[in-house]
Amino acid sequence: MTNSIAEKRRQQEDEDDEEDGDLEGWGERNYTDERSWEALQEDESGLLRPIDNKAMYHAQYRRRLRSLSAASNSHRIQKGLIRFLYIVLDLSRAASVMDFRPSRMAVVAKNAEAFIREFFDQNPLSQIALVTIKDGVAHSLTELGGSPESHIKALMAKLECSGDSSLQNALDHVHEYLDQIPSYGHREVLILYSALTSCDPGDIMETIQKCKKSKIRCSVIGLSAEMFICKHLCQETGGLYSVALDESHFKDLILEHAPPPPAIAEFAIANLIKMGFPQRAAEGSISICSCHKESKVGEGYICPRCKARVCELPTECCICGLTLVSSPHLARSYHHLFPIAPFDEVKPSCHNEPHLKSQKTCFGCQQSLVNPGNKPSLHVACPNCKQYFCLDCDIYIHESLHNCPGSQILGSTDKAVEQSLDHTNRANLHALKKDVQKEFKDHMHHMDCNFCNDMYFHYGCTPNL
Repeated sequence: MTNSIAEKRRQQEDEDDEEDGDLEGWGERNYTDERSWEALQEDESGLLRPIDNKAMYHAQYRRRLRSLSAASNSHRIQKGLIRFLYIVLDLSRAASVMDFRPSRMAVVAKNAEAFIREFFDQNPLSQIALVTIKDGVAHSLTELGGSPESHIKALMAKLECSGDSSLQNALDHVHEYLDQIPSYGHREVLILYSALTSCDPGDIMETIQKCKKSKIRCSVIGLSAEMFICKHLCQETGGLYSVALDESHFKDLILEHAPPPPAIAEFAIANLIKMGFPQRAAEGSISICSCHKESKVGEGYICPRCKARVCELPTECCICGLTLVSSPHLARSYHHLFPIAPFDEVKPSCHNEPHLKSQKTCFGCQQSLVNPGNKPSLHVACPNCKQYFCLDCDIYIHESLHNCPGSQILGSTDKAVEQSLDHTNRANLHALKKDVQKEFKDHMHHMDCNFCNDMYFHYGCTPNL
């Protein structure tokens, strides 16, 4: 009798779980189909047709790329490659509001994870720390470090909302750590703020001036409405303030902070930073990791100064304080100083030109640039090598590759041709050396060759090279 009752209970629990799963799946489908009418637009004939999201996204991307390029080309801008960024997440009661589906907290956590990965991909020499605001108090979630996985793991384990938000406590907490950063490091704060109020224990204006004096660049992304105090904070410290309209807009806003911003005038001074390039530890060797105080086998890197072992790069040696990096980290940070120029949009009328008719495929992925009906699709051309690229390759080249394949091939080809001509010219000049020296013995007028410094030519002599 007891066994039958237990079996019925288990069956009932399984049915309840299935219903909950169906409801969750329905909720997800409901979110994806929500506001479907916004994906329609009216064409020239008055008919409704779906919006080309790919073309719209690419247009927004190109506008942002042009604005950044125009700002950097107007005058020479120095950017900081070693950044120390504190991400402040508002986990007060306001973060549980469901105007962002499923909630503001879930949207912030999801996009913060994507931002952390993108930040370290573009800034491998930089470090991040996480701070949360909850119950009017600022809590350190992680310390400054260069491991994206450790930050993401700590963030996902502490997603709970409660109490009020205090902007002043968060700034005081962050200022205490960033004020100790060396002068070559760029101090930044990115606040993801959900609340419409700030319950502060003192005068927040004094805290803002303290951050300004310490050269801390504060930026805020709001999820509710514009607040004067947040706008004033960004204006005083040279940061950016924006309010997200929806989840996609919030993602675009937060990813804009991944590239390094222009350096503050006081930091735009050339500094030499001592760095070490450690070697990977030998396989099978057992030693104690200096960062976690644990014994590990065949993992990590050896500090070239004190021979201590660390788990990952880049980092700062816990024993001697030397900054440890690898050469790929420096190479990946270098492209911010010399960004690739935006590509030019190709108009459909340009395809009628004779020298462009043969270019019907993307130079990067070799996909066809012609739609069904022999109509050219949207694509762009590199102003340097004149090669055509599709929209996907355009974004990939500017955001991930940071080099134009056509320009690289063109540059290597020009160099090979130059070396070939150089070799030919040298051979021809040395072939004439014997005859020229013979004439020189007759005490005739001559002139030196600037090419090899040991050959002489008669005035009026023009070698046929």
